Amino acid sequence: MVPDLATAQDDSVEELVEAQVEATAARPPSKPGLSPSRANDFLQCPLMFRLRVVDRLPEPPSVAAARGTLVHAVLEHLFDLPAVERTLEAATGLLPQRWDELRERSPQVTEMFATPDELTDWLTSAERLLATYFTLEDPTRLQPRERELAVTTELEDGPQLRGIVDRVDVAPNGWVRVVDYKTGRSPRAGFESSALFQMRFYAYVIWRTRGVLPKLLQLEYLGDGVVLKHEPTEPEMVTFEARVRSIWAGIQETARTGDWRPRPSKLCDWCSFRALCPAFGGTPPEVPEGAVERAIGVTPLAVTPAA
Repeated sequence: MVPDLATAQDDSVEELVEAQVEATAARPPSKPGLSPSRANDFLQCPLMFRLRVVDRLPEPPSVAAARGTLVHAVLEHLFDLPAVERTLEAATGLLPQRWDELRERSPQVTEMFATPDELTDWLTSAERLLATYFTLEDPTRLQPRERELAVTTELEDGPQLRGIVDRVDVAPNGWVRVVDYKTGRSPRAGFESSALFQMRFYAYVIWRTRGVLPKLLQLEYLGDGVVLKHEPTEPEMVTFEARVRSIWAGIQETARTGDWRPRPSKLCDWCSFRALCPAFGGTPPEVPEGAVERAIGVTPLAVTPAA
């Protein structure tokens, strides 16, 4: 379930949105939580998971993640317009305002561009992604029930599951479709499981909280114009819950033992914490006092540096 390089960019988009939601939440979660991206983090590299979830170290913005956040914001607000006005021209016209809002919310994103030409090229690349979206579906024929929906449910004797769903459509017959926009390329053959894990996660939480299993899970890849669809089943959701519990048990055991060892792979080139990683000659910081208890809900037997 470890993502390939194409899906790594889109995971970073979800991370930015999740961080914004958690920062503006009225109250903190009632128990330790797990999102699709955090589950993938642990499976990809326990040390990266620790530095993000336990230590909560800040990470610099990336060009790909910021572009994804910008495009997601445009597609969200595109549906504020009357149906007949949801054109490509209208979507590109939303870019300047959403860019201004992104800069206001995260001023550090402006540091990614050394020259005005770099910023212009970056905004043009966002326009291309929006153009691809209009080849995948016609927004004038859609009326989403919900957008940027925060979903949560608590597993008994498990974590709080939480995430952000880009779009939920409900057909006249009551069928539910969950749609997620991906601004990277579609995964290579054999790497679809990571993306489908995220969508099954959303389907499971909706099923648990609303009693309705989504009929269709739809991933729209704006990087190459591919649409990935999947129809979940109730037996699949039961299997999925067992998988999530297994991942969480692994996280808890690692937290107890303090064995946050890195798992080097080609994805290390994307990691913000490479300089702190022992696999590359770095030294991770001491685990902050009480951080494991707050983030994972267990008391570590011993806290030792990753080896």
